[in-house]
Amino acid sequence: MTAVIAHRGPDANGFYVGDGIGLGHRRLSIIDLSTGDQPLANEDRTVWVVFNGEIYNFAEIRAELETVGHRFRTHSDTEVIVHAYEQWGDRAVDRFRGMFAFALWDEPNRRLLLVRDRLGVKPLYYCVTSSGVLFGSEIKALLEDPEVPRDWSADALDAYLALTYVPCPQTIYRAVSKLPAAHLLVAERGRVSVRPYWDLQFSGGGNPAREEEYLEQLDALVSESVRLRLISDVPLGAFLSGGIDSSAVVAAMAGTCAGRVVTTSVGFNEHAFNELKYARTVAQHLGVEHHEKILHPDIADLLPRLAWHLDEPFADSSAVPTYYVSQAAREHVTVALSGDGGDELWAGYARHRVEQWELTARQWLGPVGAMAGRIGALLPLTLKGARSLRHLALSPAEACARKHAYGQFESGSRGALYSTDFANSVRSADPFASFRAAYEACGSPDPLDRALYVDVKTYLVDDIMTKVDKMSMAVSLESREPLLDHKLLEFAATVPAALKLKNGQSKYLLRRLLERRVPKAIVDRPKHGFEAPTGEWLRGPLAPMVDGLLLDGRLRDRGVFDHRVVAGLWREHREGRQDHRHRLWSLVMLELWFRQFVDRGGARVADGTRAFPPSLEAAADRRAPGVSGQASGADEAA
Repeated sequence: MTAVIAHRGPDANGFYVGDGIGLGHRRLSIIDLSTGDQPLANEDRTVWVVFNGEIYNFAEIRAELETVGHRFRTHSDTEVIVHAYEQWGDRAVDRFRGMFAFALWDEPNRRLLLVRDRLGVKPLYYCVTSSGVLFGSEIKALLEDPEVPRDWSADALDAYLALTYVPCPQTIYRAVSKLPAAHLLVAERGRVSVRPYWDLQFSGGGNPAREEEYLEQLDALVSESVRLRLISDVPLGAFLSGGIDSSAVVAAMAGTCAGRVVTTSVGFNEHAFNELKYARTVAQHLGVEHHEKILHPDIADLLPRLAWHLDEPFADSSAVPTYYVSQAAREHVTVALSGDGGDELWAGYARHRVEQWELTARQWLGPVGAMAGRIGALLPLTLKGARSLRHLALSPAEACARKHAYGQFESGSRGALYSTDFANSVRSADPFASFRAAYEACGSPDPLDRALYVDVKTYLVDDIMTKVDKMSMAVSLESREPLLDHKLLEFAATVPAALKLKNGQSKYLLRRLLERRVPKAIVDRPKHGFEAPTGEWLRGPLAPMVDGLLLDGRLRDRGVFDHRVVAGLWREHREGRQDHRHRLWSLVMLELWFRQFVDRGGARVADGTRAFPPSLEAAADRRAPGVSGQASGADEAA
């Protein structure tokens, strides 16, 4: 279990085997390089922990624990978890400020505690079998145990095709679950329970007239969040795209770091997918040590390896540049700060502007809005605004949910794609249930607040955090996200929506903050996502692979799709008659997963070579000794 995730922790491994428990750990050394190895226990070895991530306020918690008699033998944040649990039990997690997934074994009470951080920055998967509970940082670690069933879920596959990812708590495997963000799992006395320990509260109040006060608070919190994430005993830097979010983080670093800040950027040869000039402008203005690289990817070689690292179908194509920028950063640093999280809390996506437009339309049209929606249903989706018009016939919660499937296989196109038998098997599937539930659960009456809450509970965790974790860990790089500090997010939830999306301008307050630190041209430039030229790749260097994956008969024989529809999509795109790049990317990543994890059990990729990076091949061939008992697991930690 630990060997198969050696890429996440190449510096050391460790095990603890006791009565009813087996803990395994892979270490990427970041803090306390000499004494921070895991698993780690308290003084009498009755409480054990394996931990992945960072607790940034560990020194403050340690000082508090020492005043009540706790004694420490290391300088690591890991040991704080053990003593905090002794002092405060499960509520210890309320005091932690950071990104973390940890497993704690309370031996006297024969009690296993699994905890995942508030925003799901760090992953945690688990499976309940007849022998007990298994858990790990990646699904592939669990699959090393032959007791874990490999049956895949039809409903999860349907959700993936709608969303490009499998939403929490599902995975593509029926027997394996994701522990949701801000949740803990307790296994004791033969029972397993999962419960939340934190939630983000949108007040729906706030006074836009207090704009300057909000701005000062934002400035202070961003600076504090960045400062906390500079703790490291190894080289540290940042990703820099030249956009609002990464520029805000690097600007705060430049104002805080004692030494020179190291930044990394990547771009593709294609002009439309290259932001290097913007990153360079910010870097020069802030005086950082900047490294940039133009990519010439062997994408046909890379995709099978990424599919192995991703563990389940995942079709956000920005995973490709995320992998490459992580690889480029790893040449200079072991830890990199990123700007992820700025869009979800500060209204940075186009769908947030659409949400505001739909609110205005509903208010103006009143009962006539539903009729306008029915008229919209008669219009082709190629007509600008037709989709939003259709949304007026839906409930606000449903309309918000459907925006997350834009450009993918929406409900009608998924039905046409499926074989008759598979369509029948997912007739009652509902990929958007969790989105509607989050929308309705938000405490704010403001539709934009509700849409942001939906983003935090779904897309942020299941897409963005999954992508960043898997791609950075693939190259043994730790990524830290200052804009996802939970104190900063709790503040953001109190800021009125009018200061996030103002006069059509997204991330208004965040932009005002950045105006203090970088050229206005950077602040005012249009948003440019971290995209890749997937359409061109599919018609060019990936075309032979796509031919093989979609048309060699194996996809047809799975019984999921109508192969004639799949062939038609590929033909229309390849001939340039339609742009199906997002849908085809989803099908390609799905079939790569099938061939690695279903057809060949995860050990080999489509071309028959090992999926593991060469340096890890030998490690991947070694298997940790099997441990029977109530619980066993593998995790990796910094």
